[in-house]
Amino acid sequence: MAGRFNPRTPTRTTVRGGHLPLPTPTQQPPPRKGTRHYTPPAPLDLGLTLGPLRRGPADPTFRTTPDGEVWRASRTPEGPGTLRVALRDGRAEADAWGPGAEWLLAHLPALLGDADDPTAFTPRHRLVAEAARHRPGLRLTRTGLVLESLIPSILEQKVTADEAYRAWRLLVRKHGEPAPGPAGMPDHMYVMPDPRTWALIPSWEWHRAGVDAKRSSTILRAVRVARRLEEATALPPEDAAARLHLVPGIGPWTSAETLQRAMGAPDLVTVGDLHLPGIVGYALAGDRTADDAAMLELLAPYAGQRHRATRLILLTGRTPPRRAPRMSPRNIGAL
Repeated sequence: MAGRFNPRTPTRTTVRGGHLPLPTPTQQPPPRKGTRHYTPPAPLDLGLTLGPLRRGPADPTFRTTPDGEVWRASRTPEGPGTLRVALRDGRAEADAWGPGAEWLLAHLPALLGDADDPTAFTPRHRLVAEAARHRPGLRLTRTGLVLESLIPSILEQKVTADEAYRAWRLLVRKHGEPAPGPAGMPDHMYVMPDPRTWALIPSWEWHRAGVDAKRSSTILRAVRVARRLEEATALPPEDAAARLHLVPGIGPWTSAETLQRAMGAPDLVTVGDLHLPGIVGYALAGDRTADDAAMLELLAPYAGQRHRATRLILLTGRTPPRRAPRMSPRNIGAL
């Protein structure tokens, strides 16, 4: 009998009485957890500082807007969260959403390079000095999160950037979760999977994303000890790198690329890179054939700040003229 007084479809009488049936929301929109303002002690360029965190132009965890806002979706120790940062009149304004919002806001100064000391850097080469003068807002970011930089760095091992970006994009969209946030936030933003979800990705999904067994196995080994790897940010950079190296498949190249972002380590140099030694050698000594040993010798005057020196060299755009066609990306997922 109760159904007689609760019609499934609105009648003329119920409509006139103001009855408007609405679908039951499947999920409540996450409320904004907080706002924080931060005034950096020196000039800050948001794009230069946070740019290394973006993994390709379609990275689902990173978006920029035409008005200069940066949006990041992260998996923090408190859970997923989305951070919006904008620079207004020299002051950073940040909003955050989701369970990880408070953590993201608490770490905002470190993310924007508050722990970085650019005054410790003394240029020793005219090209480097010019780069430093033209980019006073460069700061080395510190995310405090290892896994979110480690996994895309593993995906970048021994492949082209386009291949790695595609794999990261497909895996995060397929196995991650929609980023928490307000209506009107950038579309198609996702938080990367948690360690357990990474571990449960079937082999054919790795293959479809173009990730070979060597790289996927390295990621699976890393997520099994995710907690211990995340603790590395509390260690000195050398000890943190040594901890990452305990995972088979993680070497100096991967650990440097990870800790440069997670810890803002100013002296960690990326060795084992296909192009970086030639770029540094050509910029500082006109030697396009430089290897890792020659690169480290050229960077020796910048001891303590060698990562910053390489960033500035890369920003000059001074690279050796190309002598061979660009490497063609592969797609093993099509095999």
